[in-house]
Amino acid sequence: MQLIDLLKFKFEWRSYQQGFLDNFEDHIEDSHLHVVAPPGSGKTILGLEVLRRVNKRTLVLAPTLTIRNQWKDRLVSFFLKDPSFSDYSMDLRVPQLLTFSTYQSLHALSKRFAGDGEDSLLQFITKNGIKTIVLDEAHHLKNEWYKCLMALKKIKGLTVIALTATPPYDSSGGELEKYFELCGPIDDEIAVPDLIKNGDLCPHQDFVYFSKPSEAQIKSIVTYRENIIRFMSELKADIGFQKLLLEHPFYAETEDRLEEIYAKPSFLSTILIFLNSAGVQIDKEKLLFLGFEGKTVEFPALTYEWIELLLQELLVVQREGLITYESILNKIEKRLARIGVYEKKRVNFVGDERLYRTLASSSSKLRSIHNILEEEHKVLGNRLKAVVLTDFIRKEFLEFKGEATRPLNKLGVVSIFQYLRIKFGQKDDLAILTGSLVVLHKKLTADFEALLGDDGAIGMKPMSSDRDFVEISVSGTHKNRIVGVVTRLFQLGKIKILIGTKSLLGEGWDAPAINTLVLASYVGSFVSSNQMRGRAIRTDTNDPDKSGNIWHLACLDPTATDGGKDLEKLKRRFTAFSGVSIVGEAYIENGLDRLQLPELFSGEAQLDELNKTMVDSASNRETLKGRWHEAIDKGSVLVREVKIPYAGKTPFRKAKKMRSVDAAQYLLIEVVAGLGLFLPEFLMKNITTLLNKGVFAFMYFLLAGIIIGFAPKTYKALKLYFLFGNAFKKTKKIANALLDYLMQTGQIHTEDSRVSVSAEQQANGAFVCYLKGASNYECNLFVQLLHEILAPVENPRYLLIGNHGLKKKWGIRKYYVVPQSLGRRKEDALSFHRFWKKHVDDSELLYTRTRSGRRELLKARLAHVVYQFKEVSEKTITWK
Repeated sequence: MQLIDLLKFKFEWRSYQQGFLDNFEDHIEDSHLHVVAPPGSGKTILGLEVLRRVNKRTLVLAPTLTIRNQWKDRLVSFFLKDPSFSDYSMDLRVPQLLTFSTYQSLHALSKRFAGDGEDSLLQFITKNGIKTIVLDEAHHLKNEWYKCLMALKKIKGLTVIALTATPPYDSSGGELEKYFELCGPIDDEIAVPDLIKNGDLCPHQDFVYFSKPSEAQIKSIVTYRENIIRFMSELKADIGFQKLLLEHPFYAETEDRLEEIYAKPSFLSTILIFLNSAGVQIDKEKLLFLGFEGKTVEFPALTYEWIELLLQELLVVQREGLITYESILNKIEKRLARIGVYEKKRVNFVGDERLYRTLASSSSKLRSIHNILEEEHKVLGNRLKAVVLTDFIRKEFLEFKGEATRPLNKLGVVSIFQYLRIKFGQKDDLAILTGSLVVLHKKLTADFEALLGDDGAIGMKPMSSDRDFVEISVSGTHKNRIVGVVTRLFQLGKIKILIGTKSLLGEGWDAPAINTLVLASYVGSFVSSNQMRGRAIRTDTNDPDKSGNIWHLACLDPTATDGGKDLEKLKRRFTAFSGVSIVGEAYIENGLDRLQLPELFSGEAQLDELNKTMVDSASNRETLKGRWHEAIDKGSVLVREVKIPYAGKTPFRKAKKMRSVDAAQYLLIEVVAGLGLFLPEFLMKNITTLLNKGVFAFMYFLLAGIIIGFAPKTYKALKLYFLFGNAFKKTKKIANALLDYLMQTGQIHTEDSRVSVSAEQQANGAFVCYLKGASNYECNLFVQLLHEILAPVENPRYLLIGNHGLKKKWGIRKYYVVPQSLGRRKEDALSFHRFWKKHVDDSELLYTRTRSGRRELLKARLAHVVYQFKEVSEKTITWK
């Protein structure tokens, strides 16, 4: 018999699950199904229903034995019509109609079947008739596991089903490309708002608690920054280094080195930027040759990014070819090594990991954790069930004694425990749970032994730093049992604050009682942070009114106005999940913007005010629930958007009054109105001129008056219109051209009348563009392609080049990218160009793989640098 006959879901589908299944046939057309489903959405059950509908011999792969076993358990509990059904296997070496295994087992089997001979893995899978592969927790698929699975994709007629809670968006570009090559584009996403509306996830909010580094850390950071500033100042004044750059072939022999420059246009950019910053007069003919016809060129500032790129090339990549200048380069190398920005042949001004780790693991976060838990305890009292997750155990602090917390200078499980043991008012609420260390208050030993049962002989000893606590030895045999017992004590409320490692508690561990989560982890990806966060947003049958507060920690760099690297990493982490806005209008969106943090940070007073705002919001959990339901009622679906951030230095509200489309239109109206008043008055005053000197003289004076009186305002109005009205309108035109192309080429199947482009200006000056009425897959495709078109020019096969002289003079963008998938074939690029001319303008389509095309591509990339085009698009997700 077949799977579709043997299996049947025994219960009713939730509304969002049914919605996904209703579109199943469309999604599976390309033999790929890629679904993003958050914790609590029934991902495994949906996966079983999907493989039932595909109805082929199936191999289900999971990252761990625990998750593999969950598949078998869900099969038995939710799908088996016949309890005697046994045509499934838990052993990959003996496949059945349904086989549940792990990626590790597949990799081991592939090594055993190494080679392309008769016994290869591909032959083995084919021989056993497996035609469907389910990739659970697909975000794990990198490197070796990926290679095995890509080999299997050669099987004719193979269907690939990929399930994940978080695609690995923070992986390298190459790894992310491999991930989507294996799994296919995202077909559908089950939305968190739907789960909250349905009662499958609880209302929750993310908060950020800020701290400043210790005095010693601040001193170290300031010294580090001062050394870099001094170095850059001295380097700009170094005549020998200037001579090196002026004599470098990229600058001295630009025309003869075009092919090399095409490969590294950013390096030529940084040479020009450095020389300009050092006060060296740039050769105007060279700038003309590169395509900058204006009398003046606005060079960007020499930032850390540019100097890093310049020195990396000179000190490492091109070092052997610059032997004549070795004494200069050797001197620079030694200086960089002394100030700590050159190590293992890597120049690192920007992303200095040593500086980042200093902030990320700052002991100031211990105080943040304590303050958070004290405030949460004030609100929740005995209902508090908090988990603190971090990266390292730090067993060296087990022997720590005394009341002074200064020696606790590293973030870790034990240091957090010791700090809270001393500072927190109810120390008997604390416990530690890791894979190798368990610590409980002595009052819980009887409960622990009772729950442990027959394994009660496990060793316990008083903790040397505080005999009110006991350390419980953990061995491989009893590890899972102990984890289960400590989790049970936490669920029962015997333990109120549990401190552990993300490696043990971050994925797969389940304790629905958590209502407060503190993420003290800084070694991690989007995936791991979202998995950890998922612990706190599950509903709890014992607490139907549960809400979850998730706290993130940020230690601000006092020398960086944007907050520094720790906050930057946090911003990237926030792009992985959606939530409700913290104040003002209630809306649901991914990213950190919904917390409305300031763009610039200015001192300790502001930090204290921010923390107070966060604490006040966190204390009002009833308001949080109301905001979620208010925001949910405003929409029905997660919408993927392209977002163009506001890039002006002047605050948007002020800029809007001075420089917006409205201001431009006002100026134009003023010009027209002025002409209306000017002409009759001019005619009255100059009637004698008309009668005595004739029409030509009269017209001469009239035009002179108009030019003198109105040309400056007319010029200003036009410039303001194009600078501040054009970007929004043009983006919508580009979006319509793309939609028309996708419709006409059959890549969007939804009925034409239902699909349209929508563009909205936001209060902060950013604007968004998205597709209405299309399927999830179609919206994904549209957003991805639009994002590529608007992105900075890198190395596309085809470019779209505007030819508007006045706009070019004002520095308005004239180069746009033809997306990679549209540029593979000339016919596709030409087709897209026709729609571009219909909706946008008469820009030229240029093939960049010829010599003249490469030269224009170089100009395009350099134009982006010189004019500092800051409208760099980003992809966002919003509930609408």
